[in-house]
Amino acid sequence: MTETTPQNSFVDRAMMWIGSTSSLIVHTILFAGSFALTLFGIALDHVLLVVTTLVSLEAIYMAIFIQMAVNRNTHSLKEVEKDIDEIQVDVDEMQEDVDEIQKDIDEIQEDIDEIQGDVDDIEKGDDKHLVYGEKTQVVLTGIETQLQNLIREIEVLKHKRE
Repeated sequence: MTETTPQNSFVDRAMMWIGSTSSLIVHTILFAGSFALTLFGIALDHVLLVVTTLVSLEAIYMAIFIQMAVNRNTHSLKEVEKDIDEIQVDVDEMQEDVDEIQKDIDEIQEDIDEIQGDVDDIEKGDDKHLVYGEKTQVVLTGIETQLQNLIREIEVLKHKRE
């Protein structure tokens, strides 16, 4: 962004003050005071010449301040635009990851369904094509439980992302 120097700090304070209520009050007092000089014998032509010159100089400086503010805002907007582009890339990558996780969930669900079918067959006593010992059944039940826990965790993560 903009380097912080005493000059920049002064310019920042000046730009903030120019748009403030105190600036309005000071300008009103100065303009009224300058016309009050005619009461002390100063010619109106001279007062108008000085006021016009000062107002012209002030307008030049205000135009410079306005351009500086526009330049800073433009620079800031470019940085924000860059950040938004980076965020969009991250969101796209996350969407790809979510899609991959969804595919994995579908595959795991299919495996669980197959395992559940095998477990049902075993429970029914229809295990002619399956030869499982008691230890194998315990292992399969453990695997099924872990897979179901994984599915729940993935669903929680999906809902947090949404």
